[in-house]
Amino acid sequence: MPILQVEHLKKYFPVPNGILHAVDDVSFTLDAGKTLGVVGESGCGKSTLGKTILRLTDPTAGRVVFEGKDVASLHAKEFHRLRPDMQMIFQDPYASLDPRLTVRKLIAEPMEIYKTQPSKAALEKRVDELMDTVSLASRFANSYPHELDGGRRQRIGIARALALNPKLIVCDEPVSALDVSIQAQVLNLLQDLQKDLGLTYIFVTHDMSVVKHISDDIIVMYLGQIVEKAPAKELFRQHWHPYTKALLSAIPIPSLHNRPNRVIMQGELSSPINPPDCCRFAGRCAYCTEACKSGKTPPLSEVAPGHFVACHRVREIQDIPAESACAERGAPNGSPCHEAV
Repeated sequence: MPILQVEHLKKYFPVPNGILHAVDDVSFTLDAGKTLGVVGESGCGKSTLGKTILRLTDPTAGRVVFEGKDVASLHAKEFHRLRPDMQMIFQDPYASLDPRLTVRKLIAEPMEIYKTQPSKAALEKRVDELMDTVSLASRFANSYPHELDGGRRQRIGIARALALNPKLIVCDEPVSALDVSIQAQVLNLLQDLQKDLGLTYIFVTHDMSVVKHISDDIIVMYLGQIVEKAPAKELFRQHWHPYTKALLSAIPIPSLHNRPNRVIMQGELSSPINPPDCCRFAGRCAYCTEACKSGKTPPLSEVAPGHFVACHRVREIQDIPAESACAERGAPNGSPCHEAV
């Protein structure tokens, strides 16, 4: 059974010119112990999605079901009891830490709030254990965040997220502000923690090479909507949405030979404020037709087992038989293909 079910989640913000659709009708499920990568350009709504799932901001509509409980409908006291199971690692390891507190106090703070340790000695022992778990030397226990480099600051953030023994952690671009060598260390640490503690991750990033390294499944977002969803290996082997193709073609390859052709997106970026009911990628898509601009928003449809794409012309562009997904599942000819929920 999935640990997390997101159903038709929406998050809108009122702005002077109308309503900004930051997250617009997003649905997916996530199994325990797995990592879901969420990728897309800046402003696509991926960070807002993570914060809405954790109810750091309340959803406009839709449901977030965590272990059978609808997070959005819980009262404050009920949600307070659920909060330890759902934690977040923030993007900026400096802005997310209180500069007035030492490393020891920063890590101890969540446990003090929830009173998880019976004594001060037990609390200090648990802090030492967490520092050791994230490979943060004990000599930094009385240091302040500004005295440490970005990698060590992010390890503090990871230790804080682990302090209450969570089941789900939203990682909001946790390595984007770090040097490449430090990125690798933090990614390896996150994978080791997942293996040892059975953690479930939602990993938000704009870096396609990073998401390939850590994810089991990937969803690609564009202006608040999912445009493609597939297992990580499948997405990198066969990607069908024009936006996904453009993202993957931008990955640097250290070779003078066999470089893929870059897909250069042109045209105007659609506004997320009061968007029309049509394909939001139409203005930048090389395969766009008038039907794409004037028709309905393309549904997220299954074009192969476990592989979903939101594009009116995907079967035509990629030469996919209309019933390919159903046929591979053994469904009779003429039966409707499954749509993503």
